[in-house]
Amino acid sequence: MPKKSHKDIPANWVASIDVEIPFHDVDMMAIAWHGHYVKYFELARCALFSQLDYDYTQMRDSGFAWPVIDLHVRYAQPARFQQVITVTATLVEYEHRLKVKYLVTDAQGKRLTKGHSIQVAVDMATEEMCFESPAILFEKIGIQPEDEKQAKQDCNV
Repeated sequence: MPKKSHKDIPANWVASIDVEIPFHDVDMMAIAWHGHYVKYFELARCALFSQLDYDYTQMRDSGFAWPVIDLHVRYAQPARFQQVITVTATLVEYEHRLKVKYLVTDAQGKRLTKGHSIQVAVDMATEEMCFESPAILFEKIGIQPEDEKQAKQDCNV
């Protein structure tokens, strides 16, 4: 799949949330502990999926689980206690897996952290990983599958 530039990405494939760094997320230097960024990514990813009308409950109800199989985080600058950060999640791949990129910025738009996660569809009835994303995902993101195989609802392609 060719890479899309940010101007080619549909607006509903991008979601941003603001998070004020709480006391229970910081260390003794008042810096957000590195492990909490995964939680911030998850909050933004949930906002993205809700915006696509395909949240985790709807995924389950459609017969698919979407476990995270890979996660990458790159820290540039720390987030600090009571700082408001913006976490942006962008859907960048969808045909065979979901790849979501994340960008964490401060109030001035300075990059603090970036990363991505990869999720795959798993047919909940068979517990088999799908090698192509199911038709329900294409429907929710407003894309027509390129061939008939991708249009099948199940993983047995």
